Amino acid sequence: MVRTLIGGLLGGLAMFITGFIFWGTPLSALALSRVGDQASANLQAAMAQALSPTGTGVYVIPDPATAQGTILYGRGPVAQVFYNEGGFPVMDSGALIGGLILSLVVGVIISLALRFVLSDFASRARVTILFALAAVLWLHIGQAVFNHAPWGYIIYLAFSDFVALAVAGLIAAKLMESKADAGTLH
Repeated sequence: MVRTLIGGLLGGLAMFITGFIFWGTPLSALALSRVGDQASANLQAAMAQALSPTGTGVYVIPDPATAQGTILYGRGPVAQVFYNEGGFPVMDSGALIGGLILSLVVGVIISLALRFVLSDFASRARVTILFALAAVLWLHIGQAVFNHAPWGYIIYLAFSDFVALAVAGLIAAKLMESKADAGTLH
């Protein structure tokens, strides 16, 4: 059980580092669209004016819950806005610490699932890859399919999470491998 927990913690740490590589470095520019400073200021002012009275939340713009909104939604442009009226630092240490803790917890959950269900490295590796693929297809690619989210961003997000989940599971699976498993071919 100790090897399982260590594998989960190391897998979670690897997942956190993988996430940083994809999202905390200039690589993230592959996924994100940018507008200039003036357009950003204009959009920020418009959001503050239109969204601050209702507060932090996720907004579908225009709102298709009304007849007029449905017409406007069909014409476009449309957006889904994750709005935070308070703002926060670009490199928020609280979010990084919370993200590290979340990564460690997820790594341990992955490791425990692999340990309780399977007994050899090859099986654990296959299941890790297949579940990581299934998760990102449903959770991320589904957003592009069902909600018309931008494909470039979604594919980058899905790939980054697939790599992170696969790395976490493979590290955990490898550290759980016993000497008897290491000599067995599958």
